[in-house]
Amino acid sequence: MNRSFALFSALAVTTALMVTTPVAAAAGTPAPPRDPGTGHAAGPAAGPAAGPGHDHGGPRPGCDPIDPTACLLPFPNDYFTVADRSTETGRRIAFSPEMMPQNVAGTPIDPTEWNRNDGFSPGTPILTRVPGVDLTRTKAAPITDIGASLDEDAPIVLLNARTGKRTAYWAELDANATDPARQALIIHPAANLAEGTRYIVALRSMRDSAGRLIPPGPAFAAYADSPHGAGKVDSRRQAQMNKIFATLEKAGVKRHSLYLAWDFTVASEQGLSERMLHIRDDAFRQLGDTDLDDKRVKGRSPRFAVDSVQDFAACGSDGCQTGENDQVARRVAGRVFVPCYLDESGCPSGATFHYANGASVPSQIPGNERAANFICNIPRSAVSGGRIRKAHPSLYGHGLLGSADEVDSGKLYTIGDDHGIMFCATDWIGLARDDRATAAAAYSDISKFPTAADRGQQGMLDFLYLGRAMIHPDGFAANPAFQFTVHGRTESVIDTRELLYLGGSQGGIMGGSLTAVAPDFTRGVLGVPGMNYSLLLNRSVDFAPFQAIFDQNYPDKLDQQIIFGLLQMLWDRSEAGGYAHHMTTDTYPNTPAHQVLLLASYGDHQVSTWSAAVEARTIGARIRTPLLDPGRSQEKTPFWGVPRMERSPYRGPATITLWDIGPLRTVDGQVEGTPPPPIANVPNSEGVDPHGPDATETAAGQEQLATFLLDGVVVDTCGDHPCYLDHWTGP
Repeated sequence: MNRSFALFSALAVTTALMVTTPVAAAAGTPAPPRDPGTGHAAGPAAGPAAGPGHDHGGPRPGCDPIDPTACLLPFPNDYFTVADRSTETGRRIAFSPEMMPQNVAGTPIDPTEWNRNDGFSPGTPILTRVPGVDLTRTKAAPITDIGASLDEDAPIVLLNARTGKRTAYWAELDANATDPARQALIIHPAANLAEGTRYIVALRSMRDSAGRLIPPGPAFAAYADSPHGAGKVDSRRQAQMNKIFATLEKAGVKRHSLYLAWDFTVASEQGLSERMLHIRDDAFRQLGDTDLDDKRVKGRSPRFAVDSVQDFAACGSDGCQTGENDQVARRVAGRVFVPCYLDESGCPSGATFHYANGASVPSQIPGNERAANFICNIPRSAVSGGRIRKAHPSLYGHGLLGSADEVDSGKLYTIGDDHGIMFCATDWIGLARDDRATAAAAYSDISKFPTAADRGQQGMLDFLYLGRAMIHPDGFAANPAFQFTVHGRTESVIDTRELLYLGGSQGGIMGGSLTAVAPDFTRGVLGVPGMNYSLLLNRSVDFAPFQAIFDQNYPDKLDQQIIFGLLQMLWDRSEAGGYAHHMTTDTYPNTPAHQVLLLASYGDHQVSTWSAAVEARTIGARIRTPLLDPGRSQEKTPFWGVPRMERSPYRGPATITLWDIGPLRTVDGQVEGTPPPPIANVPNSEGVDPHGPDATETAAGQEQLATFLLDGVVVDTCGDHPCYLDHWTGP
């Protein structure tokens, strides 16, 4: 069964129940105190009392008047921050409940968890509304021509305020909007933005469908025309606006040409990763580790328990029967005991991080631990031929809202047996099977969303502890469940010298963040991957059941786009977007360097190809060529900004290979192939979903990924043509 349809079925009952009953959230917390003179505006919490003539003009107190369409627009925006010398960026998010989107019960999102951030997401969508704008007449860079965003006369400019250099992006109007008055203009960075850096967004020469210039709104015009803005603007903000205008002038953007301009600060490395790195380091210190960067295994193995051992006989001449498996010799299941940093015993679904005495990082309630399940499959090749051949241990990351038992799949049996790899999996809590009801509930009450980010990080720690048990000499290797007796000699089948990682779908998305913080493996293969859920959700068929709940509880499409931006700020703590800058380069403290291979599917219905391209640009990946058959891509330059892999075998920090199931077609009455990924922010839903079968289900893909995992090199297994899925052989 296609995974997306399986997910829809699993959530059908939950959705039916939740869409009929809007959920009210608990009352939000007040915004932190404002700073009166930082160079930025005093901020939204100041409200009408900020000063004489301070025209907020928004629907609620604290909204930015330069875009009165909805509170928190434009987004992201340093107007919604305050100065804070204790943070790396010198700023801190300062949302108040009055500013946050409300569900149909009239309850705003609780901003408490967002206000811990020292900036906005590096993968943020940039949002505003331009009444009547026609992006084609405006000549704004579309997703098919990202290079145009760097043109000297580009109507939208995204500027790194520190370097003065332009940043590539694409612009789109929300295709899901039903009311033109509530249609967001969305600007997506082509690669994730630099951490701890201030950016300026400038819109100029906006045009409607008739080609007429759209004039700026009165609030922004008052700032841009400062000699005539007396009494109409906040003088403190005017000073900051003047700095923005001066920086833009140096970049060739004239003040008088502007429709709108504002600035925002991206969260720092520390702000994004400190929680995960803290719980990792604290948990490994409990094993006796003091230097995680030393690749030699140190300290103790995590405690674990083996609950079941199932031996398989080789298949007979009449095929495989019950209890037989030609590719797996033994299946071992059990639990690894992991320190729990959530606020409930055992880290159940719905729990969030435990913060003691106002600390900025979570802590473990004394004695609290989680029994993380595991399943390991020992390949038959490890014990065949009358001798033991040590198997290479590899973690496996499962798909969306799935579980560890996804390791029991034919493709992994084949890869494991052919290449001598023992795959072990655990549930990726936060987005595992047990989290389905919690995940659905979050879209009726976004205040509940922090559990996904917090449990997701605990899930990462579960994987790291499982990995350590897999390679520690006193871990799995010392347990009889992982030992065989051959010719009277009993020994372990595990090669404890090196740990590997393979993940697919959600395991490909979250696997990027896991790779970035992993102390015990240095190579990871991310199957059908992407990053930045704020980009993915509208473009994934998997989001449909959640969208039904979302529409019932937050029906306004403009609010939904703002919420995606808010969610990304927390998702960064557990998904690849928050860790991408450190996945293969600029490694974190106490962390080795890593290599990554991305296996992307063209036209993927579940994890958009566009998101894989963003990830590839961010991590500096090279792409294998030829990418696609001529005429297959809508892009002016396919995979713009991703340099080509010039030779095979290739050894580098990051590589991406693109796999195509071919164009949409009908063969013998059967629909085959898939169209290119839609340009608009909607899912690809026609034809065959190349999310599965993907590269890991082809002989060429399996050979490529196994060679990379075992040797660290990417071998071109596709010849002189694009890499094809299924039985497509090209035009």
